Amino acid sequence: MTIRIGSGYDVHAFTAERPLVLAGITIPHEYGLAGHSDADAVIHAIVDALLGAAALGDIGQHFPSKDIRWKDQPSTVFLSYTVDLLRQQQWSIGNVDATIVAEQPRMSPHIEAMRAHLAEHLQLSLDQVSIKSKTTDGLGFAGRREGIACYAVALLEK
Repeated sequence: MTIRIGSGYDVHAFTAERPLVLAGITIPHEYGLAGHSDADAVIHAIVDALLGAAALGDIGQHFPSKDIRWKDQPSTVFLSYTVDLLRQQQWSIGNVDATIVAEQPRMSPHIEAMRAHLAEHLQLSLDQVSIKSKTTDGLGFAGRREGIACYAVALLEK
């Protein structure tokens, strides 16, 4: 058996022009995230972690922001594509773990819905999907409430 670990990272600035979508869940907040697609930093980081573990490039190679096809698309499209690509390469996902970095809004009321949504789209059991949230105690861009970042790791098995 071959086991590989991948890491991913994504960050988006806040904007008043759209809803806040994280892990495929719309979260009530006065700001959303700016980006070419729906700017779901959680899914983007997870996709990068999965692609990285399989040595299949990164999200920008598969879904370039200059390509109009991906404009305002839900990031679950990227997730489904990545799961299919991994299957074609005979990889199975062992688990994913993501950490959201944000001062606001509070993530804890939404974590279980995020986990369930990701588990469904990744075709995993709930215990294979972890999401946590952290603040920066006022430090950096996240602490100044300028945006949200997400770190992710994924384990693949073949």
